Amino acid sequence: MKKKRSVGDVIFDIIIYIVMILTLMICLLPFIYMLAVSLSDSNSIINNKVIFIPKGFNFEAYKKIFTYPDFFKAYGNTVFYTFFGTLISLTLTTLFAYPLSKVHLRGQSIIMKFVIFTMFFSGGLIPNYLLVSSIGLTGTRLAMLIPFAINQFNLIVLINFFKTIPEEIEDAALIDGLGYFGILYRIVLPLSKAGLATIGLYTAVFFWNDWFNGLIYLKTNQFPVMLILRNIVNGTAMLGDAAGSADKATIALSIKSAVIITSTLPIIILYPFLQKYFVKGMTVGSVKG
Repeated sequence: MKKKRSVGDVIFDIIIYIVMILTLMICLLPFIYMLAVSLSDSNSIINNKVIFIPKGFNFEAYKKIFTYPDFFKAYGNTVFYTFFGTLISLTLTTLFAYPLSKVHLRGQSIIMKFVIFTMFFSGGLIPNYLLVSSIGLTGTRLAMLIPFAINQFNLIVLINFFKTIPEEIEDAALIDGLGYFGILYRIVLPLSKAGLATIGLYTAVFFWNDWFNGLIYLKTNQFPVMLILRNIVNGTAMLGDAAGSADKATIALSIKSAVIITSTLPIIILYPFLQKYFVKGMTVGSVKG
């Protein structure tokens, strides 16, 4: 029989829906506004006619971005850094996290102390540059991949996720003759899709948005798209500041909005595909009867 809902339950559900709708609007409306500005003409922007619907629909801002020298090459570089950076990071983080999830491992606590220590203390920019330069990575694409392969926060998250997997499953696999690498590949990783998807998304966002390290370590033809877009934004900002007409300033605003849309849209598209793993993460790790 269906349980009769009380007035308090209905009011609570209404409050939850209101909070969810307000949160969605706070996150979505700025993005919609930027999209509308990027697709509007300068007269509509000057006269403050653009709110959430484009006025004087055109693609001039996007044309200026797409015709920028080496834009598509930089986009390809970013896809390369994001894909291989995430792949390398997930591989090394997994191989590091799985042994550290075993409390009986000799020296595990000492290694964990070193990991936590490096979260709060680092050499700084100049020592890091000297280190990367001394091993010959400057001017190569590996400078964007190897130095940032393992993130301490993601490592700790994955260690704790591995600890939620019942030891009885691994003990049974050992009795059946499966080695630790086989357990990791056949049992632990399939049960850890939610954790891997989570840190994989964090890592992909980092590599996608990273421009400062590209500015320091890479050659011009190796720049990621975020660095190119930064140069476009800086150029349009100087144009808007130095211009005597409001028209040029609004063109700069339109281009900035188009840059925001161009740089964030690919990562936003990833979220729906990974959402099921986030939901699954709430139930993964329990012993199934």
